[in-house]
Amino acid sequence: MTALTHVIAACLLLVALPHQGWAHEVPAGARFTPHPLTVAAKQEEAGFDPARLKRLDDFVAAFVAGGNVPGATTLLARKGKIVQYKAFGHQAVGGPPMQLDTIFRIYSMTKPITGVALMMLFEEGKFRLDDPIDMHLPEFRNLQVITRWDAAGKPVLEDAKRPPTIRELMNHSAGYGYGLSADSAVDKLYRANAALVAPGMDEFIRRAAQLPLTFQPGTSFNYSLSVDIQGALVERLSGQKFGAFLDQRIFRPLRMGDTGFFVPRNKLRRLAGFYDGMNGRRLVPAKTVFGWPRPDPTKPPGFESGGAGLYSTTMDYARFCQMLLNGGELDGARILSPAAVTLLSSNHLAGDLIKQGVGGYSDAKGFGVDVEVHHDPIALGSLAGAGTYQWGGAAGTWFWIDPANQVIFVGMVQRFNQWTPDHPNRMAPTLVYQALVRP
Repeated sequence: MTALTHVIAACLLLVALPHQGWAHEVPAGARFTPHPLTVAAKQEEAGFDPARLKRLDDFVAAFVAGGNVPGATTLLARKGKIVQYKAFGHQAVGGPPMQLDTIFRIYSMTKPITGVALMMLFEEGKFRLDDPIDMHLPEFRNLQVITRWDAAGKPVLEDAKRPPTIRELMNHSAGYGYGLSADSAVDKLYRANAALVAPGMDEFIRRAAQLPLTFQPGTSFNYSLSVDIQGALVERLSGQKFGAFLDQRIFRPLRMGDTGFFVPRNKLRRLAGFYDGMNGRRLVPAKTVFGWPRPDPTKPPGFESGGAGLYSTTMDYARFCQMLLNGGELDGARILSPAAVTLLSSNHLAGDLIKQGVGGYSDAKGFGVDVEVHHDPIALGSLAGAGTYQWGGAAGTWFWIDPANQVIFVGMVQRFNQWTPDHPNRMAPTLVYQALVRP
């Protein structure tokens, strides 16, 4: 092992707490083997061929060296043993070397954390998945649905046939749009409403409740601001500010000390540079976020976005992933039951939507509680195990959790407009599993 690996191992072992047993019996059909997150003495110990795994490192290093991003971090673990944890390049163009504890804007990788928070309240009996959202957020009563656009470009509306449910918020079939671009009439309408840049949660709720749905609830799939509404539900159901709930109930128990809605000034030197795209061969710093002014990372936001607001590190997010892989527990901190993790990581899209292939989903690939779920890796052309679930963030971060192979992976880069065929998030699964020679 390198000296750096010895340091990582020592740090991880110092913070690890003794494992405590299961609080619940593992449900039929779901198998969880809880592990702490420590460093493997050898990559072979976790079933990987080091020479083959080097292909992953070489690919990420070449991607960075090609000027696509200033730097990257990756972490791969199997059965709780970290077999690859590396930093590549620099934190920013012309900046210091990328560090393992560099802080990243994780954007939509906030969504699974919000989903876990809401599932915690589900386990406390605060709601049922098929409750209408207006049962708990009465501001969302009497919703309307866009049926078409008239000649003047204004929406023609009809009443919603029924209110959307919390489950539909979780799987993006509630009917909401997002407004992240100006390319469509719906996006323009949602951007004009500006719910996502509201000054606080109460104002977000007020603005979001005024938005029309883009289709009747449950009839289609549309990636949307519904997870921000989930964050509002967490706040309303718990009686705590959303960020305080996450900090007290998830981040502190899991020792995710660098995860939150802002970056304290004493950690600012660890924040990665943030880029919008390329101008020729030069990376262009991001001055806006989806057209809105770039927020000051050192200031706590008035509106804590459940869909895209968090900052985190590779190790912090890996601890979150390992908790889920373990069936809801890590190092004695129980976040969810194994049954709830099974529920979270199972497909929740209605059967007719899967049959129609709505949103690109099918029998091979569905959507659970704020995560995409892969049921048939062969049909998807993937080497990952059946039941793998995953998601990513707009600035290039990504993760997956593979219960069949007991694998987690977290990758971090910091550049918008980076979902290209050669992005490491596309190639990493193949490069990981081709090296898993003892599955």
